Amino acid sequence: MNQQKKLTAVILILLMTIMPELNAQKPLTDSFPIRAFSIAAPGSQNLDSFIVFMQKELAPRRINRLILRVDYRYQYQSHPELIDTPFLSKEDVKKLVKTAKQTGMEIIPQINLLGHQSWSTKEEKLLKVYPQFDETPWIPMPEKYEWPNKDGLYCKSYCPLHPDVHGIVFALMDELCDAFESNAFHAGMDEVFFIGEDKCPRCGGRDKAELFANELTLIRNRLALKNRQLWIWGDRLIDGKTTGIGMWEGSYNSTHRAIDLIPKDVVICDWHYERPDKTAVYFAMKGFSVITCSWNKPAIAQQQVRDMAEFRQSATGALKGRFLGVMETVWSGVTPFFNGYYEKNKNSQQQPMVNTPWNTFKTMFQEK
Repeated sequence: MNQQKKLTAVILILLMTIMPELNAQKPLTDSFPIRAFSIAAPGSQNLDSFIVFMQKELAPRRINRLILRVDYRYQYQSHPELIDTPFLSKEDVKKLVKTAKQTGMEIIPQINLLGHQSWSTKEEKLLKVYPQFDETPWIPMPEKYEWPNKDGLYCKSYCPLHPDVHGIVFALMDELCDAFESNAFHAGMDEVFFIGEDKCPRCGGRDKAELFANELTLIRNRLALKNRQLWIWGDRLIDGKTTGIGMWEGSYNSTHRAIDLIPKDVVICDWHYERPDKTAVYFAMKGFSVITCSWNKPAIAQQQVRDMAEFRQSATGALKGRFLGVMETVWSGVTPFFNGYYEKNKNSQQQPMVNTPWNTFKTMFQEK
């Protein structure tokens, strides 16, 4: 017996010694159902280089969801008046879809709905062509943009109760999903500062949480007609005041109460860039599938990956399947990202930058 006990003890010691090395060889993200990458859609001019990036960089890191922010930069047939430049043609999209299928990815196209209908000093195409959809037409676009400003203008929103807005945005949404052959659509819906404004003849006096929830539900129901799933950013569903998370990664205008008013099959992309706030647990406990999103700080991203692995390991059976994985978000076009990723602007005299989206991406997803 003593010999058997000694042998067992030796085996246990050996296992304890080698297991950390074995675990270190296998990235935590390998166990995640979703490993995602989000970036602005390429244009025709950098389409080929982006396809190479999909093949040579995303695929070896086992990225299986590619979220492309298209917005109005597609050659829409349903509403050609809304085409922005540079745009993707249908043939360009088919090249992306073909590459995605070959590399085991699903492309999820995005159009910012509700909010983000302007940027800096200009309206996006929807409000430029259809100014009657503006939730705050009395707030002019500034000649020079500054934050903060007297109007509280970050980005404009369309009025969710305008009788004509959904006929247009849903047509764009359907066409884009058909072109990308996608089973999901990302509607953005983040950083909505203007909603239910008192001076709006349709929204004034209405509950902001109900307005947000109703708009989200309309979008979700439209997608469900073709068995497509809605993805959104999660910040408007977090109480920014009570949590201390703030007005960017959380809501200050009461939209957070919409979390109890919306369908549970919506996928929440829960972004936190300054701290690894563990709100993924909140969303999962509310019944939602959730993905934790990083941006440009590798140390934050590392903790978020560890947290997601811990959530999946320690959660109850009911919750475990709701922790889907992680996403790297890139808030630029393809060209600036590639310049950093491939060190095209590298200066030997400069100190290397650590906090960048490309370093964060490489930290989160190790090449295999």
